[in-house]
Amino acid sequence: MGHSEKELGLTLVKDGLKWPPMPEFASPQEERLHRKQRLAAAYRIFALHGLESGIGGHITVRDPILTDHFWVNPLGVHFSRIKVSDLVLVDHEGHIKEGHHTINAAAYAIHSSVHRLRPDVIAAAHSHSRFSTAFATLGRTLPPISQEACSFYEDHALYDGYDGVAASDSEAIRIANALGSKKAVICRNHGVFTVGHSLEEAVFWFIRMERAFEQFFLASSVGVPVEIDPATALLASRQVGSHQSGWYSLTPLMDKILIEQPDLLD
Repeated sequence: MGHSEKELGLTLVKDGLKWPPMPEFASPQEERLHRKQRLAAAYRIFALHGLESGIGGHITVRDPILTDHFWVNPLGVHFSRIKVSDLVLVDHEGHIKEGHHTINAAAYAIHSSVHRLRPDVIAAAHSHSRFSTAFATLGRTLPPISQEACSFYEDHALYDGYDGVAASDSEAIRIANALGSKKAVICRNHGVFTVGHSLEEAVFWFIRMERAFEQFFLASSVGVPVEIDPATALLASRQVGSHQSGWYSLTPLMDKILIEQPDLLD
């Protein structure tokens, strides 16, 4: 008995890799629910990776109906406990439109600036994680020493300033301007912000950058890391640093969390 030939996944194409198509939605309301469910799951993924830090850190996702609004976590609820019903909808002026909790002022200040200045950005992620905060003290960008690091080659920036807790509009705008059109910005003495054209992408870039920082510290502790040459680093960036790559790379873990922790859908 014959069988149908299945197409190989992640095949090489001219500009990188061919990825599966992103999901499409029958209505904006369906897309809103999809984003909210995955935002709640994203917080639990951060908790799973030990990326939570007290009340600091936040992930936001743009609302597909009210596009000048975004969903964010409530202040004081641990990432591992966040549910869809806990999420708060806030506009770019800081007015809470839906939700029963208050929010972190820093979450509003920086993320509203990013969402306002980058209409292409669907989601943004930030936390005071172990390796990102340590690397941020160096005041430099990430060298291309691994495939993970190449995801950010010529696609991340440095904000070379620190003015305390970033709750003011002026510093938030400076951080957003430093980010520019890139996928990540390292904020000196503070940490990292990553963005994406999907919620999954923004979250995956944060996790991948945290791993790349860890690799840098491990390699530097025993010697001088060898940097990948610019041409190869740029090729690898196209292969593993695309919007589709970021989205699809988190999908298996996202599906796992949604299945194993169904209470987050409440």
